[in-house]
Amino acid sequence: MIEDKELRDLFKIESAEHLQNLTDGLLSLEKDPKEEKVLESVFREAHSLKGAARMVGVSGVEAIAHGFEDILGAAKKGTAVLSSEVIDRLYQGLDSIKKLVNEAVTGEQAGVNVSEVLDVLSGEEVLAPSPQSSPIKGEEEKRRDEEAPSPAVEKPPVIPSLPVGEGKGEGEIKEFRIETVRVDTKILDMLMTQAGELTVTKTHIARRFSELDEIMDKWEGLERTLRPSTSSGRTVESFMVSLSNRPEFGKLGALLNQLKAGASDDSARLDFISSKLEDGIRTIRLIPLSAIFNLYPRMVRDMAKGQSKEVELVIEGGDTAADKRIIEEMKDPIMHMIRNSIDHGIEMPAERERLGKPRTGKITLKAYQTASNIIIEVSDDGKGLNTGSIMQAAMKRKVYTADELAAMAPVQLQSLIFDSGFSTSTFVTDVSGRGVGLDVVRANVERLKGTVAVESLPGADCRFRVQLPVTLATVRVLLVGVGGRPYAIPVENIETSRMVSPDEIFPIAGRPTVTLDGRPVSVARLSELLEIQLPPSPSLIKRGSEGALPCIFISVGEERLGLLVDSLIDEQTVILKPQSAILRHVRNVSGATILVTGEVCMVLNPHDLMKSVRKVDTAVTEKARPEEAAEKKSILLVEDSITTRTQEKRILEGAGYEVVAAVNGVDGWARLQSGSFDAVVTDIMMPEMDGLSLAAKIREDKRYKEMPVILVTTLASDEDKKKGLEVGANAYIPKPAFDQKIFLETLRRLL
Repeated sequence: MIEDKELRDLFKIESAEHLQNLTDGLLSLEKDPKEEKVLESVFREAHSLKGAARMVGVSGVEAIAHGFEDILGAAKKGTAVLSSEVIDRLYQGLDSIKKLVNEAVTGEQAGVNVSEVLDVLSGEEVLAPSPQSSPIKGEEEKRRDEEAPSPAVEKPPVIPSLPVGEGKGEGEIKEFRIETVRVDTKILDMLMTQAGELTVTKTHIARRFSELDEIMDKWEGLERTLRPSTSSGRTVESFMVSLSNRPEFGKLGALLNQLKAGASDDSARLDFISSKLEDGIRTIRLIPLSAIFNLYPRMVRDMAKGQSKEVELVIEGGDTAADKRIIEEMKDPIMHMIRNSIDHGIEMPAERERLGKPRTGKITLKAYQTASNIIIEVSDDGKGLNTGSIMQAAMKRKVYTADELAAMAPVQLQSLIFDSGFSTSTFVTDVSGRGVGLDVVRANVERLKGTVAVESLPGADCRFRVQLPVTLATVRVLLVGVGGRPYAIPVENIETSRMVSPDEIFPIAGRPTVTLDGRPVSVARLSELLEIQLPPSPSLIKRGSEGALPCIFISVGEERLGLLVDSLIDEQTVILKPQSAILRHVRNVSGATILVTGEVCMVLNPHDLMKSVRKVDTAVTEKARPEEAAEKKSILLVEDSITTRTQEKRILEGAGYEVVAAVNGVDGWARLQSGSFDAVVTDIMMPEMDGLSLAAKIREDKRYKEMPVILVTTLASDEDKKKGLEVGANAYIPKPAFDQKIFLETLRRLL
């Protein structure tokens, strides 16, 4: 019996499907043994069943399935005929496989002798070459056989038959039971959406129930007002009193009470059923993270080997279940985080030994679930993040000034690695160092309404932590009023809320700030971030007569922001309707929902709101700076092929660079001595002096120690790239994968 329950259940489902397909295929082959498509399909099913059995250690099934492959493979090649007798034997083998599968998933003894089964399958006549002519003998051939002298009598080999019991007979039919079904994931998505709609409808009904309560309160108040009155005059009051004394009046009250009690029971029942239904559908959609975790060990092995590193991947929490969409969307982000750990975190074996670490680096891929979130962590015991390198890369990209970077907290500096195009690598290749990867991680995680953060101890470790919601269909939001309209903010990003008066606001680096839990937190009007046109209001920093405003404090990772709004409306569970393709890239908005009032409400994106605050600050800073005169950068292009040289020169000049061309390394070195250049782009394979020698010579000269050197070459192996790194080149772009956009982006980043 398979010990691992998860693998046992998976094998049960998968083997049942393969066995059914094998049965159907054999039925078809009985009618037409030469049907190539069916033969190929049955062969593939046997091969897949063999692989599945090998993975879970069911050797008997693996061996018999391999016997199937031999017979079907011979039939495909035309060296065997699938006669009725052969197919009978395949059926017997199939029955034995079913028994062995049942043994593997239930522990019940199958009583199958695998060697005996293989003997039957590999009978001599099974694999005999098919005759060139038709297997049906003509009359003349039959007559010659009958007239031929009888050979010495030999006892034919005994082909043992298998004890198959009732096989496909009555017993198996009586025991037939469907335990699993396959459902199109689109149907599950639709059901989950409808379950979410049911949850919102439940909220609507609860609101209607509160309205009914209000009606009952008014009715009871009216009844109390009328009963004590004794006026007998012919007035409206006396008429109402007489009405209240009529039996119908009392019946109406009784009916209202009955309606209230029934509505209360129905509402409670609906609440119970909708919760159970939503939980059930959500459970169906859950898939263990091992479904993608098991994809990475091979990738880690290959990447580590390609970089001459020794890396061990440890997987923990693979049985943590997550929504199907999370599994689909997180495959690439996890890959990029692991790749980052191998590329930038884990040191070379010799370096690790020098530092007193084990030669083999360790990457841990871990998952676990909290009360409301799923956490995925990728950590390594490498060299950690270098904040100095991050600051240098940020200044080189001219994203922030030195003063702005100096004012950042360590966690803010480390978070810069998630910016698009950001990389601290000093060596760029076609797959690494171009700043493509961690920005994909953040984009995908934010699309799933999650957050990603990084923690690092320089020289010791680095940990990426992704936090994702358990469900994606509904979201709990706080409704706030801005400019007379409601906007929704996800509750999971809200720390707290309180009233903030103008006297509490003070400036830090020109940004309005308040104190929360003893720490300064920037604040901004939500209307300004959303660019809603409202009447001008005084600056937040100026102390004015404006009264206190509600402030919602949101957090994304370690960053916090206060949002000043006009009012707090309500907290609700809503269905997040994704934007259409036209509105997909609208800033600050993650989707829309329909409130219980029927009003359409935008659901805001806390990640974008954080970016909007930074963009406002950057725009103000840029306006304050004097504009720098744009000047052309000068590039030395070293390439012996006139065709390639001309093409690259046109690309560089088209991008606004001044280009000086050289035909080989010697010519390039001479031109470098006589001119002033901002970067060198060179081929490797050249006469007189190759590109590697030129790069090494450039690095030996103190004048050119910081000059970017880019190698563009047909040599694309990992060994060639390693040589480029060793001589001090900054980037390595193989010509077979040459991409103009990557080429220019690499040059722009290095400059």
